[in-house]
Parts: sequence; structure tokens; C-alpha cells
Amino acid sequence: MSHDFDLFVIGAGSGGVRAARFAAGFGARVAVAESRYLGGTCVNVGCVPKKLLVYAAHYAEEFEQASGYGWNIEGAGFDWKTLIANKDREIQRLNGIYRKLLLDSGVTLLEAHARIVDAHTVEVEGRRYSTEHILIATGGWPSLPDIPGKEHAITSNEVFALDALPERVLVVGGGYIAVEFASIFHGCGARTRLLYRGEQFLRGFDQALRTHLQEELTRKGVELSFNSDIVRIDRQADGSLLATLKDGGTLVADCIFYATGRKPMLQGLGLAQSQVELDQRGYIAVDEHYRTSVPSILAIGDVIGRVQLTPVALAEGMAVARRLFQPQEYRKVDYDGIPTAIFSLPNMATVGLTEEQAREQGYQVRVFQSRFRVMKLSLTESQERTLMKLVVDAETDRVLGCHMAGAEAGEIIQGLAVALKAGATKRMLDDTLGIHPTAAEEFVTMRTPLAE
Repeated sequence: MSHDFDLFVIGAGSGGVRAARFAAGFGARVAVAESRYLGGTCVNVGCVPKKLLVYAAHYAEEFEQASGYGWNIEGAGFDWKTLIANKDREIQRLNGIYRKLLLDSGVTLLEAHARIVDAHTVEVEGRRYSTEHILIATGGWPSLPDIPGKEHAITSNEVFALDALPERVLVVGGGYIAVEFASIFHGCGARTRLLYRGEQFLRGFDQALRTHLQEELTRKGVELSFNSDIVRIDRQADGSLLATLKDGGTLVADCIFYATGRKPMLQGLGLAQSQVELDQRGYIAVDEHYRTSVPSILAIGDVIGRVQLTPVALAEGMAVARRLFQPQEYRKVDYDGIPTAIFSLPNMATVGLTEEQAREQGYQVRVFQSRFRVMKLSLTESQERTLMKLVVDAETDRVLGCHMAGAEAGEIIQGLAVALKAGATKRMLDDTLGIHPTAAEEFVTMRTPLAE
């Protein structure tokens, strides 16, 4: 039977676009349907605009530090509307690039909602298309707790379109997004409090980094409330928001921003009709080749709930394209040793095992750690500290994990991620000459392990 397409991709985010472009490049007939915005979460309401806002927030510290280097910056001011307008212009530019990439690759782009009819049929705006394979790459969506007044709160979908910078902000959550936006709001000038229902934010990260970031955010003036949660939100007569806490206390804010998790975007896809099964968590269940319970229907990215990072979705999209249309180049995605960064202020980045994970897995470990004030701050009043940490297997000398909190942590850890992937040992780091004077050289000059 001849189909209209060899691959029909639902969702033009990072993973979907990567799969579509390369499948087309391998000679496949490809269509992509996208009902919201090209580039997905990352480009529109995720990593890209967030990083732009992080840059904006960091300028406050740069201005404070500039006087130590002879700069007089009196009269410097910040305008939220200008930031958002410029951000919007950049996102529109990127949307255009994604459209051009798809069209130049020979992909048929349908900017409308797609619904799966059966194993080989997709419907878009009343028209049905037959296809050999269907790829679901619709991403995730922020979720809000079901509490009274939740309609007064915002999520990462709305935060990038705020008309003005709120004076008082409550950030609720303890993951990447919550910590990053606490830094953004505070850096841009809002009085910011982060609330998290757990003992400490960033569960799963190395404990030394979690504690370090807690201390640094507190030093900067971000208010942190752990073991705390909101049970009700009410809008007051003056327009402010009254948050009632589980312990009976109350907090007043102008904006309550929730970053308490995301759920897969599955509504209206026709999964039940097409007999695509979900796992116990509500994500699409797939095998090692991203095939669902219906072999001709595949899924990648946030909808499968593995590692919800843009580079992972890109790798999964590439793997699907290669397996289907260029099998001689196919290789599975390696989920071990994935580096990641949190663009809080200061930044954090990590690759490999945390000290706690290494010990839980039975390793005898040596830990090397350094906490210092970087050279750039030596002529300033800033007391911010940088933390660098190595977790090493005592038996083989192999480096199991690298962790950092400090300026440009992501840029530094990216290079070390290659070393870990290649099996670097502590001796190799010791034998590597540092670039002086830099903060990064500390990773190759730490010689004395922490005492047990």
C-alpha cells in the first residue's frame, strides 16, 4: 500500500523538528503538524527565553561590581517592557528559522492540530493523511495544583508575557525552573520568596551544591521557605494576592509563579482510539526504539517522561530518523552521564554521579572539593563563592562525577562531560595543565581529598 508520507511528526519542538529534518535528508517523505508554535517549549516558553531573562537579571550584579574596576554607572535603570519586547523579537526570529529549516529540508509543514485516527492515519483540519510511521513529539505542559484560587497563579507559559515586573513574587517549587526564576525575579528587582514543600530544593543533585546554592541565594537576598506550601490563593481588593499556607500563615504577593511539575501534552491526540498505551505515570510507554504499543506509532521527548532535556529530545529524534531511514548509522541514545545546568544565579552544572549516588551504588569514593572567591570579584564587595567538586572511584581512579556552582558553570562542565564520557581518571586531570588565571583550572589542581 502506498502512503502519503513515510513519517508524519506531530509536534514541531526540538525532537520533532530534528527527526523530521534528518528523515527528509535521508530521503523520506515527511510531514510535520504543529498547532501552537514552531520550536516547541524550549524556543518559545523554555530554555531560550529563560536564558535571555537570566542574562538580564545578572546585569544587576555586573553593575554593582563595575565600580571596583573604575566604572561609574550612576543612573543605570531597568525596563521590563524593553526586555520582553526584545525577547519576543528574538523568539520570532527563531520561529522563522525553524520554519525555514523544515521547508528547506523538503518537509510538508501543517500548522494545525493533528489527531491520530489509526496506526497509519493522521487527521488535520478534516483531511486525512496516510503514513508508514507516526511520531508523537508534542512535549509537556506546566501543571498547577488543584487548590482554591489556582486561576490567580501563573506558570512558565505566562511568565514570559508579563506586562510589568511584579514588586513582590512568590515562586513555588523546588526544581530547575523554580530556582532559576527565583534568581530572575530577584535579579531584575522584585522582592522574591521561594516556597518549597520539601526539606531542600533540587532533590537529586549533589548535596554540597544544594547547600551551597541555598547559602548563596540567601546571601543575595532571596527569601527561602522550605517545608512550606500554599493551600489557597485569594485576590484582595487592592489587586494583590493573599496566599494561605498549610501551617495557617499567610503571605501577600503581586505574582504567584508555580513551577511544580509538567505533564505530557496528550489531549486530543486520539491515543485511546489508536490503542497507544500509557505507563503508570501517564506518559506514553515506549520500548528501547521509541515504539509504542502500536509499532508504527513512535514517541520521543517529554511525552515519554525519561530525561526531559532539549538535547535528549534532539538525540532521540536523531535516533528515530536513523533507525527508520538510515539504519546503518543507527545507534541508541546513551542516557548515562548526561550533563545538565541550572541557570540560577550563581549557575550550577553537573555531570555524572553525585557523591550520594556513588556511595549508594557501592563505590568507595574519594571526594575533592574547593570553595573559593573567584578572581573577578577580588576588586568588588561581592562575597559570592564558587564551589567545585569531583567524585572519584577510589579503586579505579575513574572520575564518577563533576559538579560546580559558580559563574559559567555550564560552559565549564560541558567540556568535562566529554572527559567523563571518555573515561577520564583523576590522574588524567592531575596531569592536565590548567589555564591560568581561570576558575576552571581548579578542576585540574585539586590534590587533597576531603577527610572521611
